[in-house]
Amino acid sequence: MNYQKITALIGAEEDLFSHTCQTIPKEKLNLPGPDFTDRIFSQSNRSIQTLRSLESIYRSGRLSGTGYLSILPVDQGVEHSAGASFSANPMYFDPGNIVNLAIEGGCNAVASTIGGLGIVARKYAHKIPFIVKLNHNELLSYPNKYDQIMFGSVQEAWNLGAVAIGATIYFGSAESDRQIVAVAQAFEQAHQLGMATVLWCYLRNEHFVQDDVDYHTAADLTGQANYLGVSIQADIIKQKLPENNGGYKALCKYGLSYGKYKEEMYSDLASAHPIDLCRYQVMNCYLGRVGLINSGGPSTGMKDLRAAVRTAIINKRAGGMGMIAGRKAFQRPFEEGVQLINAIQDVYLDKQIDIA
Repeated sequence: MNYQKITALIGAEEDLFSHTCQTIPKEKLNLPGPDFTDRIFSQSNRSIQTLRSLESIYRSGRLSGTGYLSILPVDQGVEHSAGASFSANPMYFDPGNIVNLAIEGGCNAVASTIGGLGIVARKYAHKIPFIVKLNHNELLSYPNKYDQIMFGSVQEAWNLGAVAIGATIYFGSAESDRQIVAVAQAFEQAHQLGMATVLWCYLRNEHFVQDDVDYHTAADLTGQANYLGVSIQADIIKQKLPENNGGYKALCKYGLSYGKYKEEMYSDLASAHPIDLCRYQVMNCYLGRVGLINSGGPSTGMKDLRAAVRTAIINKRAGGMGMIAGRKAFQRPFEEGVQLINAIQDVYLDKQIDIA
């Protein structure tokens, strides 16, 4: 998909292509690039083996050598039940087809469960970087509960050939303290073994919905979740695209004391523009020293392509490092899934779409 097709697909109503960020200028950011590992992580406490693992991800797939990432994550068989997740394409009950989709789609890496990647490790671990997603929210308990628990060990992820581990923390939840400690310990062990770390920094708390507005994707709250994520030494942060702002204000609206905020967070560091909201997320990743990959947009049939490409444009122009596409890719025919992944990658390959 070339620049003309991308602009025609998105349209001009949101000013996504010509917008210039009026908050933190791009010159202040640590931007993705071919030398990102050398420029950023070689200065860190990451081991030589971890640097090699990171570089293996950056140097794979269609985006190899650009500093940008396109990752296929499929752990929905646990998170959302296998039947519901794979009913559209039963072929994906077989993890081999998940990995093959990532390979054919030109992804930098595939992220999935320890069981799913383990069962095909000898066939595929040397063909595409594996990211083992270690913890999940199981939805078989009755009534359903929402908690991230470990499904495997860091050692076993290393044994099956993974170059990185992934984990989710539900920041703001009653279980978040335990999850932070467990994931921080797992990340420490992963770095000791020479693996990289990817953190899904999600919010979960019923009080984050106020006056019919869902602040689970507020820039200020997700930005702080990102900052907590880089504080436990995640090498890559995964976050949902921000859709609004002012979560702290909303939660303090009725006289309750919650968190800390200043008006300058909203007046000087962000605006209502989607690129500026995403840039606030990038800022909270140590001004881009830790790469931000986003997901987002509605999963509604034919709108999936536009939503995915729109998210990629916002992420790239904000200073982010890439995008994850899961359900939008595997809940459609195989070839269409490959085309959607490639369309996302085309945004990061197009030099006319630059940093705002």
